[in-house]
Amino acid sequence: MSRSLNRRVFLASSAAVASGVALPMAIPASASTSSPHVPDIDVRQAALDDPAEATLAEAVILMRRGKLTSTTLTEAYLDRIERYDATYQAYAEVTGDAALMAARKSDRGQGARGVLRGIPLCIKDNYFTQGIPTRCNSLIFEDFVPDQDATAVARLKAAGGIVLGKGQMGPLATTRATKPNGAVTTVNAWTPQDPSVDPGGSSTGPACSVAARMAASSIGTQTGGSIVLPSNQQNLTGLKPTMGRVSIHGVIPLSFTRDHAGPLARDAMDAALMLQVMAGPDPRDPRTLGLPAVPDLVRAATPAVSRGGAVGMRRATRIGVPSDFLAAQKTLRTALLDQLDAIPGVTLVDITYPDDWTLLTGTFNAARLAERTEPFRHWLRADPTKFGVSLLSWLQGLMLSGDEWITAQRAKNHLLREVLDGVMDRCDVLLQTGPVPFDILGLPEIAFPIGFDADGVPVGAILGGQPYEEDRLLEVAAAYQAVTDWHTRRPADPTTARSLLKSEGSERPRLSAEAAAAASS
Repeated sequence: MSRSLNRRVFLASSAAVASGVALPMAIPASASTSSPHVPDIDVRQAALDDPAEATLAEAVILMRRGKLTSTTLTEAYLDRIERYDATYQAYAEVTGDAALMAARKSDRGQGARGVLRGIPLCIKDNYFTQGIPTRCNSLIFEDFVPDQDATAVARLKAAGGIVLGKGQMGPLATTRATKPNGAVTTVNAWTPQDPSVDPGGSSTGPACSVAARMAASSIGTQTGGSIVLPSNQQNLTGLKPTMGRVSIHGVIPLSFTRDHAGPLARDAMDAALMLQVMAGPDPRDPRTLGLPAVPDLVRAATPAVSRGGAVGMRRATRIGVPSDFLAAQKTLRTALLDQLDAIPGVTLVDITYPDDWTLLTGTFNAARLAERTEPFRHWLRADPTKFGVSLLSWLQGLMLSGDEWITAQRAKNHLLREVLDGVMDRCDVLLQTGPVPFDILGLPEIAFPIGFDADGVPVGAILGGQPYEEDRLLEVAAAYQAVTDWHTRRPADPTTARSLLKSEGSERPRLSAEAAAAASS
Protein backbone atom coordinates (compact mmCIF):
# COMPACT_ATOMS: atom_id res chain seq x y z
CA MET A 1 0.00 0.00 0.00
CA SER A 2 1.44 3.37 -0.98
CA ARG A 3 1.99 6.11 1.56
CA SER A 4 -0.23 8.50 -0.39
CA LEU A 5 -3.12 6.03 -0.26
CA ASN A 6 -2.45 5.40 3.42
CA ARG A 7 -2.76 9.13 4.03
CA ARG A 8 -6.00 9.41 2.09
CA VAL A 9 -7.50 6.48 4.02
CA PHE A 10 -6.28 7.97 7.30
CA LEU A 11 -7.85 11.35 6.54
CA ALA A 12 -11.14 9.70 5.63
CA SER A 13 -10.99 7.47 8.70
CA SER A 14 -10.25 10.45 10.98
CA ALA A 15 -13.30 12.25 9.65
CA ALA A 16 -15.41 9.12 10.11
CA VAL A 17 -14.25 8.62 13.69
CA ALA A 18 -15.08 12.23 14.54
CA SER A 19 -18.64 11.65 13.32
CA GLY A 20 -18.94 8.22 14.95
CA VAL A 21 -19.51 6.25 11.76
CA ALA A 22 -17.65 3.44 10.00
CA LEU A 23 -15.41 3.99 7.01
CA PRO A 24 -16.95 2.40 3.89
CA MET A 25 -15.14 -0.72 2.73
CA ALA A 26 -13.56 1.03 -0.24
CA ILE A 27 -10.39 -1.04 -0.07
CA PRO A 28 -9.78 -4.63 1.04
CA ALA A 29 -10.09 -4.93 4.80
CA SER A 30 -6.98 -5.70 6.78
CA ALA A 31 -6.73 -9.11 8.35
CA SER A 32 -5.25 -10.00 11.70
CA THR A 33 -2.29 -12.35 11.51
CA SER A 34 -3.17 -14.60 14.44
CA SER A 35 -0.24 -16.98 14.05
CA PRO A 36 2.94 -15.15 13.06
CA HIS A 37 6.12 -17.19 13.23
CA VAL A 38 8.81 -16.34 15.78
CA PRO A 39 12.20 -16.47 14.02
CA ASP A 40 15.03 -18.36 15.65
CA ILE A 41 16.94 -15.98 17.88
CA ASP A 42 19.84 -16.32 20.25
CA VAL A 43 18.50 -16.92 23.76
CA ARG A 44 20.48 -15.04 26.38
CA GLN A 45 22.09 -16.94 29.24
CA ALA A 46 20.03 -14.91 31.72
CA ALA A 47 16.86 -16.35 30.18
CA LEU A 48 18.27 -19.88 30.38
CA ASP A 49 19.05 -19.36 34.06
CA ASP A 50 15.71 -17.79 35.00
CA PRO A 51 12.55 -18.19 32.89
CA ALA A 52 11.07 -14.99 34.34
CA GLU A 53 13.97 -13.12 32.74
CA ALA A 54 13.13 -14.31 29.23
CA THR A 55 11.56 -12.05 26.65
CA LEU A 56 8.32 -13.28 25.13
CA ALA A 57 10.18 -14.36 21.98
CA GLU A 58 12.84 -16.16 24.03
CA ALA A 59 10.13 -18.01 25.96
CA VAL A 60 8.51 -19.09 22.69
CA ILE A 61 11.86 -20.37 21.39
CA LEU A 62 12.62 -22.24 24.62
CA MET A 63 9.19 -23.90 24.54
CA ARG A 64 9.69 -24.79 20.89
CA ARG A 65 13.00 -26.47 21.79
CA GLY A 66 11.46 -28.35 24.71
CA LYS A 67 13.56 -26.51 27.27
CA LEU A 68 10.69 -24.67 28.99
CA THR A 69 7.07 -25.44 29.77
CA SER A 70 4.21 -23.04 30.18
CA THR A 71 3.64 -24.38 33.69
CA THR A 72 7.22 -23.61 34.72
CA LEU A 73 7.03 -20.10 33.27
CA THR A 74 3.63 -19.39 34.83
CA GLU A 75 4.81 -20.66 38.21
CA ALA A 76 7.89 -18.44 37.98
CA TYR A 77 5.75 -15.35 37.44
CA LEU A 78 3.24 -16.30 40.14
CA ASP A 79 6.09 -16.87 42.59
CA ARG A 80 7.41 -13.38 41.91
CA ILE A 81 3.92 -11.93 42.27
CA GLU A 82 3.56 -13.67 45.63
CA ARG A 83 6.92 -12.42 46.83
CA TYR A 84 7.01 -8.88 45.48
CA ASP A 85 3.66 -7.53 44.37
CA ALA A 86 2.81 -6.34 47.88
CA THR A 87 5.52 -3.77 47.18
CA TYR A 88 4.99 -3.20 43.45
CA GLN A 89 1.16 -3.29 43.60
CA ALA A 90 1.15 -3.90 39.85
CA TYR A 91 -1.90 -6.18 39.87
CA ALA A 92 -5.49 -5.29 40.65
CA GLU A 93 -6.50 -8.95 40.35
CA VAL A 94 -4.40 -12.12 40.07
CA THR A 95 -5.97 -15.19 38.46
CA GLY A 96 -3.30 -17.65 39.50
CA ASP A 97 -5.35 -20.84 39.67
CA ALA A 98 -6.95 -20.28 36.28
CA ALA A 99 -3.56 -19.35 34.77
CA LEU A 100 -1.94 -22.55 36.08
CA MET A 101 -4.84 -24.62 34.78
CA ALA A 102 -4.46 -23.02 31.34
CA ALA A 103 -0.68 -23.55 31.43
CA ARG A 104 -1.01 -27.25 32.23
CA LYS A 105 -3.59 -27.62 29.50
CA SER A 106 -1.21 -25.94 27.05
CA ASP A 107 1.62 -28.30 28.05
CA ARG A 108 -0.64 -31.26 27.32
CA GLY A 109 -1.11 -29.98 23.79
CA GLN A 110 -4.66 -28.82 24.39
CA GLY A 111 -6.25 -25.44 23.86
CA ALA A 112 -5.24 -22.67 21.48
CA ARG A 113 -2.12 -23.41 19.42
CA GLY A 114 -1.13 -19.95 18.20
CA VAL A 115 2.14 -18.08 18.46
CA LEU A 116 1.49 -17.06 22.09
CA ARG A 117 0.72 -20.58 23.22
CA GLY A 118 1.45 -20.89 26.93
CA ILE A 119 2.66 -17.29 27.37
CA PRO A 120 1.44 -15.54 30.58
CA LEU A 121 0.23 -11.96 30.08
CA CYS A 122 -1.00 -9.02 32.15
CA ILE A 123 -4.16 -7.22 30.98
CA LYS A 124 -4.90 -3.61 31.91
CA ASP A 125 -7.97 -3.44 34.10
CA ASN A 126 -10.09 -1.46 31.64
CA TYR A 127 -10.28 -4.39 29.17
CA PHE A 128 -13.31 -6.64 29.56
CA THR A 129 -12.23 -10.09 30.76
CA GLN A 130 -14.87 -12.79 30.88
CA GLY A 131 -15.60 -13.89 34.43
CA ILE A 132 -12.83 -11.68 35.86
CA PRO A 133 -13.59 -8.33 37.54
CA THR A 134 -12.94 -5.28 35.37
CA ARG A 135 -12.95 -2.33 37.75
CA CYS A 136 -11.02 0.30 35.77
CA ASN A 137 -9.75 1.33 39.23
CA SER A 138 -13.05 3.10 39.84
CA LEU A 139 -15.89 2.90 42.32
CA ILE A 140 -18.23 3.06 39.33
CA PHE A 141 -17.15 -0.43 38.20
CA GLU A 142 -16.26 -1.94 41.58
CA ASP A 143 -18.72 -4.84 41.12
CA PHE A 144 -18.47 -5.24 37.33
CA VAL A 145 -17.66 -8.73 36.01
CA PRO A 146 -17.96 -8.90 32.18
CA ASP A 147 -19.58 -11.85 30.45
CA GLN A 148 -17.25 -11.55 27.47
CA ASP A 149 -13.68 -10.63 26.59
CA ALA A 150 -12.65 -7.45 24.85
CA THR A 151 -11.70 -8.17 21.23
CA ALA A 152 -7.99 -7.63 21.93
CA VAL A 153 -8.08 -10.02 24.90
CA ALA A 154 -10.01 -12.61 22.91
CA ARG A 155 -7.40 -12.50 20.14
CA LEU A 156 -4.52 -12.90 22.58
CA LYS A 157 -6.23 -15.90 24.16
CA ALA A 158 -7.05 -17.37 20.73
CA ALA A 159 -3.31 -17.18 19.97
CA GLY A 160 -2.59 -19.17 23.15
CA GLY A 161 -1.93 -16.34 25.59
CA ILE A 162 -2.71 -16.93 29.27
CA VAL A 163 -4.20 -14.21 31.47
CA LEU A 164 -2.19 -13.92 34.70
CA GLY A 165 -4.34 -11.10 36.00
CA LYS A 166 -5.47 -7.51 35.61
CA GLY A 167 -2.93 -4.69 35.77
CA GLN A 168 -3.56 -1.79 38.13
CA MET A 169 -4.17 1.56 36.43
CA GLY A 170 -5.01 5.20 36.94
CA PRO A 171 -8.62 5.81 37.99
CA LEU A 172 -10.72 5.52 34.82
CA ALA A 173 -7.41 5.66 32.85
CA THR A 174 -6.57 9.24 33.78
CA THR A 175 -3.38 9.41 35.90
CA ARG A 176 -0.75 7.08 37.34
CA ALA A 177 -2.23 4.26 39.40
CA THR A 178 -3.72 5.45 42.67
CA LYS A 179 -6.59 4.53 44.92
CA PRO A 180 -9.78 6.46 44.19
CA ASN A 181 -8.78 8.90 46.97
CA GLY A 182 -5.48 9.66 45.22
CA ALA A 183 -3.15 7.54 47.38
CA VAL A 184 -0.39 6.14 45.13
CA THR A 185 -0.44 2.38 44.61
CA THR A 186 1.74 1.00 41.79
CA VAL A 187 5.38 2.09 41.93
CA ASN A 188 8.11 2.30 39.33
CA ALA A 189 9.71 -1.16 39.22
CA TRP A 190 13.13 0.50 39.19
CA THR A 191 12.55 2.47 42.40
CA PRO A 192 10.17 0.41 44.57
CA GLN A 193 11.58 2.08 47.67
CA ASP A 194 10.49 5.52 46.45
CA PRO A 195 6.82 5.70 45.40
CA SER A 196 7.23 9.37 44.51
CA VAL A 197 9.19 8.44 41.36
CA ASP A 198 6.88 8.59 38.37
CA PRO A 199 6.11 5.10 36.97
CA GLY A 200 4.09 6.54 34.10
CA GLY A 201 0.33 6.32 33.72
CA SER A 202 -2.31 5.31 33.23
CA SER A 203 -1.04 1.84 32.16
CA THR A 204 1.09 1.83 35.31
CA GLY A 205 0.43 -1.73 36.45
CA PRO A 206 0.85 -3.40 33.04
CA ALA A 207 4.23 -1.65 32.69
CA CYS A 208 5.35 -2.56 36.20
CA SER A 209 4.29 -6.19 35.79
CA VAL A 210 6.59 -6.62 32.78
CA ALA A 211 9.48 -4.54 34.14
CA ALA A 212 9.38 -6.43 37.46
CA ARG A 213 9.34 -9.79 35.66
CA MET A 214 5.81 -10.70 36.75
CA ALA A 215 4.48 -11.20 33.19
CA ALA A 216 5.98 -11.90 29.79
CA SER A 217 4.21 -8.93 28.24
CA SER A 218 1.14 -6.80 28.79
CA ILE A 219 -1.44 -4.67 27.06
CA GLY A 220 -2.48 -1.14 27.90
CA THR A 221 -4.43 1.74 26.45
CA GLN A 222 -3.35 5.21 25.42
CA THR A 223 -5.29 8.44 25.14
CA GLY A 224 -2.62 10.91 26.24
CA GLY A 225 0.62 8.93 26.50
CA SER A 226 -0.50 5.98 28.63
CA ILE A 227 1.47 3.34 26.72
CA VAL A 228 4.61 5.20 25.70
CA LEU A 229 5.17 7.11 28.95
CA PRO A 230 5.03 4.08 31.32
CA SER A 231 7.29 2.27 28.86
CA ASN A 232 9.81 5.12 28.91
CA GLN A 233 9.70 5.32 32.70
CA GLN A 234 10.18 1.57 33.24
CA ASN A 235 12.64 0.58 30.48
CA LEU A 236 10.14 -1.09 28.16
CA THR A 237 9.19 -0.97 24.50
CA GLY A 238 5.63 0.23 24.09
CA LEU A 239 3.79 0.46 20.78
CA LYS A 240 0.73 2.63 20.28
CA PRO A 241 -0.66 1.76 16.83
CA THR A 242 -2.52 3.98 14.40
CA MET A 243 -6.12 4.72 15.37
CA GLY A 244 -8.23 1.74 14.30
CA ARG A 245 -5.37 -0.70 13.89
CA VAL A 246 -6.54 -2.51 17.06
CA SER A 247 -10.16 -2.80 18.14
CA ILE A 248 -11.13 -1.15 21.40
CA HIS A 249 -14.43 -3.01 21.59
CA GLY A 250 -14.77 -4.11 25.19
CA VAL A 251 -12.49 -1.38 26.55
CA ILE A 252 -14.04 1.05 29.03
CA PRO A 253 -13.83 4.34 27.11
CA LEU A 254 -12.01 7.56 27.87
CA SER A 255 -12.09 9.33 24.47
CA PHE A 256 -13.82 7.93 21.39
CA THR A 257 -11.49 9.72 18.97
CA ARG A 258 -8.25 9.10 20.89
CA ASP A 259 -8.39 5.75 22.69
CA HIS A 260 -5.82 3.25 21.42
CA ALA A 261 -4.96 -0.30 22.48
CA GLY A 262 -1.43 -1.66 22.29
CA PRO A 263 1.36 -3.67 23.93
CA LEU A 264 3.92 -2.82 26.60
CA ALA A 265 6.76 -5.26 26.06
CA ARG A 266 10.43 -5.91 26.76
CA ASP A 267 11.72 -5.21 23.26
CA ALA A 268 10.68 -4.50 19.70
CA MET A 269 10.20 -8.16 18.78
CA ASP A 270 7.86 -8.79 21.71
CA ALA A 271 5.85 -5.67 20.88
CA ALA A 272 5.59 -6.81 17.25
CA LEU A 273 4.35 -10.28 18.22
CA MET A 274 1.71 -8.86 20.51
CA LEU A 275 0.46 -6.27 18.01
CA GLN A 276 0.45 -8.75 15.12
CA VAL A 277 -2.02 -10.85 17.10
CA MET A 278 -4.15 -7.93 18.32
CA ALA A 279 -4.44 -6.00 15.04
CA GLY A 280 -7.10 -6.27 12.39
CA PRO A 281 -10.72 -5.40 11.59
CA ASP A 282 -13.52 -5.98 14.07
CA PRO A 283 -17.16 -5.50 12.97
CA ARG A 284 -17.95 -4.33 16.51
CA ASP A 285 -15.56 -1.38 16.24
CA PRO A 286 -16.19 0.82 13.17
CA ARG A 287 -12.78 2.47 13.61
CA THR A 288 -11.10 -0.75 12.47
CA LEU A 289 -12.92 -1.17 9.16
CA GLY A 290 -11.69 -0.36 5.65
CA LEU A 291 -8.06 0.19 6.68
CA PRO A 292 -4.84 -0.88 4.91
CA ALA A 293 -3.61 -4.40 5.56
CA VAL A 294 -1.57 -5.07 8.67
CA PRO A 295 2.09 -5.31 7.59
CA ASP A 296 4.46 -8.10 8.63
CA LEU A 297 5.41 -6.64 12.00
CA VAL A 298 7.53 -9.59 13.09
CA ARG A 299 9.74 -9.27 10.01
CA ALA A 300 10.01 -5.53 10.69
CA ALA A 301 11.19 -6.25 14.24
CA THR A 302 13.85 -8.69 13.03
CA PRO A 303 17.09 -6.68 12.69
CA ALA A 304 18.63 -6.57 9.21
CA VAL A 305 22.16 -7.94 9.59
CA SER A 306 24.70 -8.22 6.78
CA ARG A 307 26.87 -11.29 6.22
CA GLY A 308 29.62 -9.42 7.95
CA GLY A 309 27.45 -8.91 11.02
CA ALA A 310 26.72 -5.20 10.52
CA VAL A 311 23.26 -3.98 11.51
CA GLY A 312 21.46 -1.77 9.00
CA MET A 313 18.00 -0.54 8.16
CA ARG A 314 15.64 -2.66 6.09
CA ARG A 315 14.69 0.51 4.22
CA ALA A 316 16.40 3.86 3.98
CA THR A 317 14.72 5.91 6.70
CA ARG A 318 14.70 9.64 7.39
CA ILE A 319 14.43 10.33 11.11
CA GLY A 320 13.13 13.79 11.94
CA VAL A 321 14.80 15.59 14.85
CA PRO A 322 12.83 18.59 16.20
CA SER A 323 14.75 21.72 17.07
CA ASP A 324 13.93 21.32 20.79
CA PHE A 325 14.80 17.62 21.02
CA LEU A 326 18.00 18.23 23.01
CA ALA A 327 16.35 20.64 25.44
CA ALA A 328 16.01 17.81 27.99
CA GLN A 329 18.17 14.75 28.73
CA LYS A 330 20.78 16.22 26.40
CA THR A 331 23.54 13.68 27.08
CA LEU A 332 21.35 10.61 26.55
CA ARG A 333 19.53 12.07 23.58
CA THR A 334 22.80 13.14 21.93
CA ALA A 335 24.09 9.59 22.34
CA LEU A 336 20.85 8.29 20.82
CA LEU A 337 21.27 10.52 17.78
CA ASP A 338 24.90 9.43 17.37
CA GLN A 339 23.93 5.76 17.57
CA LEU A 340 21.08 6.15 15.11
CA ASP A 341 23.22 8.16 12.72
CA ALA A 342 25.81 5.37 12.70
CA ILE A 343 23.28 2.78 11.45
CA PRO A 344 23.54 2.38 7.65
CA GLY A 345 20.36 3.55 5.99
CA VAL A 346 19.48 6.20 8.60
CA THR A 347 19.45 9.88 7.72
CA LEU A 348 18.81 12.45 10.44
CA VAL A 349 16.70 15.41 9.30
CA ASP A 350 16.31 18.69 11.20
CA ILE A 351 12.65 19.55 11.76
CA THR A 352 11.13 22.90 12.70
CA TYR A 353 7.61 22.98 14.08
CA PRO A 354 5.03 25.43 12.67
CA ASP A 355 4.57 28.71 14.56
CA ASP A 356 1.16 27.66 15.91
CA TRP A 357 2.36 24.24 17.15
CA THR A 358 2.05 25.05 20.88
CA LEU A 359 -1.44 26.45 20.43
CA LEU A 360 -2.67 23.49 18.39
CA THR A 361 -1.18 20.82 20.67
CA GLY A 362 -1.83 22.63 23.95
CA THR A 363 -4.87 24.86 24.24
CA PHE A 364 -7.07 22.81 21.94
CA ASN A 365 -6.09 19.57 23.66
CA ALA A 366 -8.86 20.31 26.20
CA ALA A 367 -11.44 19.03 23.70
CA ARG A 368 -10.73 15.52 24.96
CA LEU A 369 -12.39 16.36 28.29
CA ALA A 370 -15.87 16.60 26.76
CA GLU A 371 -15.43 13.20 25.11
CA ARG A 372 -14.61 11.52 28.40
CA THR A 373 -17.60 13.15 30.11
CA GLU A 374 -20.19 12.04 27.54
CA PRO A 375 -20.43 8.30 28.41
CA PHE A 376 -20.32 9.01 32.15
CA ARG A 377 -23.04 11.67 32.48
CA HIS A 378 -25.28 9.24 34.35
CA TRP A 379 -22.74 8.71 37.11
CA LEU A 380 -21.85 12.40 37.27
CA ARG A 381 -25.51 13.15 37.95
CA ALA A 382 -26.17 10.19 40.24
CA ASP A 383 -23.09 10.21 42.48
CA PRO A 384 -20.06 12.31 41.53
CA THR A 385 -18.14 11.02 44.57
CA LYS A 386 -17.63 7.75 42.66
CA PHE A 387 -15.06 9.60 40.49
CA GLY A 388 -12.79 10.09 43.48
CA VAL A 389 -9.73 12.26 43.04
CA SER A 390 -10.22 12.48 39.27
CA LEU A 391 -13.60 14.24 39.54
CA LEU A 392 -12.22 17.68 38.67
CA SER A 393 -11.12 16.70 35.17
CA TRP A 394 -14.55 15.14 34.49
CA LEU A 395 -16.28 18.32 35.63
CA GLN A 396 -14.03 20.30 33.30
CA GLY A 397 -15.51 18.30 30.43
CA LEU A 398 -19.00 19.38 31.44
CA MET A 399 -17.93 23.01 31.22
CA LEU A 400 -16.74 22.77 27.60
CA SER A 401 -19.30 24.33 25.29
CA GLY A 402 -20.37 22.92 21.94
CA ASP A 403 -18.80 25.76 19.98
CA GLU A 404 -15.50 25.25 21.80
CA TRP A 405 -15.56 21.56 20.89
CA ILE A 406 -16.24 22.35 17.24
CA THR A 407 -13.41 24.91 17.21
CA ALA A 408 -11.11 22.25 18.64
CA GLN A 409 -12.09 19.82 15.87
CA ARG A 410 -11.24 22.47 13.27
CA ALA A 411 -7.90 22.97 15.03
CA LYS A 412 -7.33 19.22 14.93
CA ASN A 413 -7.91 19.14 11.17
CA HIS A 414 -5.46 22.02 10.77
CA LEU A 415 -2.88 20.21 12.92
CA LEU A 416 -3.38 17.04 10.89
CA ARG A 417 -2.54 18.87 7.66
CA GLU A 418 0.47 20.57 9.24
CA VAL A 419 1.81 17.20 10.42
CA LEU A 420 1.13 15.11 7.32
CA ASP A 421 1.84 17.76 4.68
CA GLY A 422 4.50 19.62 6.65
CA VAL A 423 6.48 17.96 9.43
CA MET A 424 6.08 14.34 8.25
CA ASP A 425 6.49 15.24 4.59
CA ARG A 426 10.19 15.77 5.33
CA CYS A 427 10.77 12.55 7.28
CA ASP A 428 9.57 8.97 7.62
CA VAL A 429 9.54 8.92 11.42
CA LEU A 430 9.80 11.71 13.98
CA LEU A 431 11.56 11.83 17.35
CA GLN A 432 9.21 13.49 19.81
CA THR A 433 9.46 15.31 23.10
CA GLY A 434 5.97 14.19 24.15
CA PRO A 435 3.12 12.00 22.89
CA VAL A 436 0.23 14.48 22.84
CA PRO A 437 0.37 15.70 19.21
CA PHE A 438 0.27 12.17 17.78
CA ASP A 439 -2.39 11.16 20.32
CA ILE A 440 -4.63 14.01 19.18
CA LEU A 441 -4.27 12.80 15.59
CA GLY A 442 -4.26 9.04 16.13
CA LEU A 443 -0.85 8.48 14.52
CA PRO A 444 1.37 5.56 15.63
CA GLU A 445 4.17 5.84 18.19
CA ILE A 446 6.81 3.56 19.66
CA ALA A 447 8.70 4.06 22.92
CA PHE A 448 12.03 2.39 23.65
CA PRO A 449 14.80 2.67 26.29
CA ILE A 450 17.88 4.83 25.68
CA GLY A 451 19.60 4.83 29.09
CA PHE A 452 19.26 5.92 32.69
CA ASP A 453 19.37 9.25 34.48
CA ALA A 454 21.72 10.10 37.36
CA ASP A 455 19.32 8.49 39.85
CA GLY A 456 19.13 5.21 37.94
CA VAL A 457 15.63 5.84 36.57
CA PRO A 458 15.10 4.68 32.97
CA VAL A 459 14.92 7.23 30.17
CA GLY A 460 13.31 6.47 26.84
CA ALA A 461 12.61 8.00 23.46
CA ILE A 462 9.32 8.29 21.59
CA LEU A 463 9.23 7.88 17.83
CA GLY A 464 6.16 8.87 15.82
CA GLY A 465 5.30 7.47 12.43
CA GLN A 466 3.23 7.84 9.29
CA PRO A 467 -0.34 6.44 9.19
CA TYR A 468 -0.43 2.63 9.38
CA GLU A 469 3.39 2.39 9.30
CA GLU A 470 3.93 0.57 12.58
CA ASP A 471 6.40 -1.61 10.70
CA ARG A 472 8.68 1.36 9.99
CA LEU A 473 8.70 2.28 13.69
CA LEU A 474 9.61 -1.29 14.59
CA GLU A 475 12.41 -1.34 12.01
CA VAL A 476 14.05 1.67 13.64
CA ALA A 477 13.59 0.40 17.21
CA ALA A 478 14.84 -3.08 16.30
CA ALA A 479 17.96 -1.72 14.59
CA TYR A 480 18.71 0.52 17.57
CA GLN A 481 18.20 -2.35 20.02
CA ALA A 482 20.48 -4.56 17.94
CA VAL A 483 23.38 -2.17 18.62
CA THR A 484 22.53 -1.26 22.24
CA ASP A 485 21.61 -3.25 25.33
CA TRP A 486 19.45 -0.86 27.35
CA HIS A 487 16.37 -3.00 26.69
CA THR A 488 18.03 -6.04 28.29
CA ARG A 489 18.58 -4.32 31.65
CA ARG A 490 16.32 -5.43 34.52
CA PRO A 491 15.68 -3.77 37.90
CA ALA A 492 16.89 -5.30 41.16
CA ASP A 493 14.30 -7.03 43.27
CA PRO A 494 12.97 -5.31 46.41
CA THR A 495 14.90 -6.34 49.50
CA THR A 496 11.78 -7.94 50.96
CA ALA A 497 8.18 -7.56 50.00
CA ARG A 498 7.01 -6.31 53.38
CA SER A 499 9.96 -4.22 54.52
CA LEU A 500 9.03 -1.42 52.14
CA LEU A 501 5.38 -1.25 53.05
CA LYS A 502 5.88 -0.10 56.64
CA SER A 503 2.50 1.13 57.89
CA GLU A 504 0.41 -0.30 55.04
CA GLY A 505 0.95 2.48 52.54
CA SER A 506 0.80 5.44 54.91
CA GLU A 507 4.08 6.75 53.51
CA ARG A 508 2.93 6.65 49.91
CA PRO A 509 2.23 10.06 48.40
CA ARG A 510 -1.26 11.16 47.48
CA LEU A 511 -2.36 13.07 44.39
CA SER A 512 -4.59 16.06 45.03
CA ALA A 513 -7.60 16.74 42.83
CA GLU A 514 -5.68 19.58 41.18
CA ALA A 515 -2.61 17.40 40.57
CA ALA A 516 -4.78 14.61 39.19
CA ALA A 517 -6.46 17.03 36.78
CA ALA A 518 -3.10 18.45 35.68
CA ALA A 519 -1.67 14.96 35.06
CA SER A 520 -4.84 13.58 33.50
CA SER A 521 -4.53 11.85 30.13
